[in-house]
Amino acid sequence: MFPAADDYDIDIAVDESAVADLLAVTPSDVGPPTELTFSRNVFVPLTTACRYTCSYCTYYDVPGEATLMSPAAIRDVVETGVDAGCTEALFTFGDKPDDRYTEIHDQLDEWGYDSIIDYLSAACEIALDAGLLPHSNPGDITESEFHTLRDVNASMGVMLETTADVDAHSGGRRKTPGQRLNTIRAAGRAGVPFTTGLLVGIGETWRDRAESLLAIRELHERYGHIQEVIVQNVVPNERSDFDQPSVDTMRRAVAMARVALPEEISVQVPPNLSPTGELIDCGVDDLGGVSPVTDDHINPDYAWPALEELNSIADDAGLPLYERLPVYDRYLPTAVRRADVAPATDPADTDAWLSLRIRDAITADSDAGRQYRAVAGRTRQPAAYP
Repeated sequence: MFPAADDYDIDIAVDESAVADLLAVTPSDVGPPTELTFSRNVFVPLTTACRYTCSYCTYYDVPGEATLMSPAAIRDVVETGVDAGCTEALFTFGDKPDDRYTEIHDQLDEWGYDSIIDYLSAACEIALDAGLLPHSNPGDITESEFHTLRDVNASMGVMLETTADVDAHSGGRRKTPGQRLNTIRAAGRAGVPFTTGLLVGIGETWRDRAESLLAIRELHERYGHIQEVIVQNVVPNERSDFDQPSVDTMRRAVAMARVALPEEISVQVPPNLSPTGELIDCGVDDLGGVSPVTDDHINPDYAWPALEELNSIADDAGLPLYERLPVYDRYLPTAVRRADVAPATDPADTDAWLSLRIRDAITADSDAGRQYRAVAGRTRQPAAYP
């Protein structure tokens, strides 16, 4: 049982033999992928408020300084993304900010919203209406909140980071492994295609990394909802004194992820944070969401690479590069999914992964619908950013 898991009645056993097997993995135990993928997105930082105070995070602002994007500002950003040929609106914000920030709560109330979750749902509608598929990272939320948000999200995510209790999460307002595991489980119960991952270098041990990967695998085996796992290195910033993990550390961590996870789960590294070209042969097959028009607001000191750089990474590895949607191919509706892609579940149940609102957007006879289908069918080449 993992720390704090008892608080959420999460039954995930630690298999000592599986841990030992992962700890023995080296990069030579895995091979390179057959292709690389990425998503073209626009980053929408809904609010910089967060109830947590993680010591390595520069995203959150303290009460009195945090911002909340207005509907008009959201519309401007997503329309810019549409003009740049994006297909994904990446909504990110701090965890339950209206629990801690009076100003944020009051602003939401003035605009007619009961909570940040209600406002996120409305923001996703703005993105859908403009022609982008939402992917939201709303932090730790409940199963009922997932059911609310899945109606307007193609996929969602939250980083597990680690199953260990680490000092990086210390303080009066801290995230716990139990909260994170509970959120990932809730997403599975709600049938949400989901992204999670590890944050490498925040005080966790190699055993912690192995246990974290095994916990993700076990939850996926129960629900089938994990579409990708990010192996992300911590980076130096104004709030963090953590050293960036070495290339050798990242190579081993990526190889462990590839061995631990089922083949259908993609292993991703962020190309603006990682020595990506040196990790491809360890099993990386996805380069994440990359924006041609907005910053990485989580890591503002680390610019997104241009598409030409992604092409260079793929060319150097001798691999084709394909654009993808924020929801992975196996979760797409039967009418859209390519014939060579196995569905995530029994074919009779495949369409249940996405809400009717999202399925209608993907299959619509509209410019956005045609673009989604071109990306899903790989008939749109990843041309240079406009």
